[in-house]
Amino acid sequence: MNMQDVLSDKVKSIAPSGIRKFFDLASKMEGVISLGVGEPDFDTPWSIREAAIYSIETGKTFYTANQGLPQLRQEISKYLNRRFQLQYDYEDNIIVTVGGSEAIDIAFRTLINPGDEVILLQPSYVAYTPGVQLAGGKEVTIELKEDNNFKLTPELLKAAITDKTKAILLNFPSNPTGGFMTKEDYQKIVPIIKESGIIVISDEIYAELSYEQEFVSPASFPEIKDQVILISGYSKAYAMTGWRLGYVCGHTDLIAAMNKIHQYVIMSAPTAAQYGAIEAMKNCDNEVVKMVEQYKLRRNYIVKAFNDMGLKTFMPQGAFYVFPCIKSTGLTSEQFCEELLKEQLVACVPGTAFGKAGEGFIRVSYAYSIEEIKEAVIKIKAFLDNRK
Repeated sequence: MNMQDVLSDKVKSIAPSGIRKFFDLASKMEGVISLGVGEPDFDTPWSIREAAIYSIETGKTFYTANQGLPQLRQEISKYLNRRFQLQYDYEDNIIVTVGGSEAIDIAFRTLINPGDEVILLQPSYVAYTPGVQLAGGKEVTIELKEDNNFKLTPELLKAAITDKTKAILLNFPSNPTGGFMTKEDYQKIVPIIKESGIIVISDEIYAELSYEQEFVSPASFPEIKDQVILISGYSKAYAMTGWRLGYVCGHTDLIAAMNKIHQYVIMSAPTAAQYGAIEAMKNCDNEVVKMVEQYKLRRNYIVKAFNDMGLKTFMPQGAFYVFPCIKSTGLTSEQFCEELLKEQLVACVPGTAFGKAGEGFIRVSYAYSIEEIKEAVIKIKAFLDNRK
């Protein structure tokens, strides 16, 4: 029996993750320095681990409420108010999810009817386009340019909106570019969002990893708050990738609809992880600050290093990635990463893994130790020198 014959057309049309392709390739080779995966190299703070362990030791090993532990939703509500002056009721406006990825999935499936258009910004995180397609929607892409610091402008947004547009997904600070939207940047596009009535799905997983400027959520603009679905989680800021815990906040009706999908396919997020997250939000601000300080030092080092070796590199304002331009080498993004891995045993991700707009760039994560980053920089420079 040919199993390909039983697969759905939607699944067959989805391409494998471009990030995973290089990660899997690198994992089969000896001595590779991998700068490919967006995963903090810090351990989850001990008090978070301790809280989760204690929850298991005291028998808290059963399902929680579908929407998540009330105590955790209360802490999420307090956190969003304390950090970003956002008001969300823990009973009606918040669902605890299995990572931000589940939140993105249920947001798409809640909103999209067949043929609805969703605006995605490129380069963008690899899961957005498949998410739209699996929900039956059509992605409409806006290419963000390095010359404009990878920001969304009113002109670009206006040109992309049609009468079929249901939503736009924003991700600032951006994976993979590190692009950042300030309050002034949002003030220019908020009237367009208000007038069009489209929903904003705001993936704010890197909000805490903002460097020179304060993070601003589109949900902080009262005139469009009801149009915003805010998504975040614990993976990046608290070094909790393996815990798979996130959350989604929004209008009561949207949250109730998303909870229908969530309760049937997930039931509830892992219980021990939820107890760990309560501790994270109550007592781990200082741990986050320490990690952000280290990321900033690494960012400054690696951006200077790439620019010094002739690869023009935008100074990211958030997240933990740089997006060097490799056009001067004459190689495509895919060729650059393949040959770099083969010749110097350094793994990066082709910019094209994040959409066609990523051609001519590579994504390099600096969520690795400074020693690994320095060794990788030496090898990348040698790779470039061999081509002169």
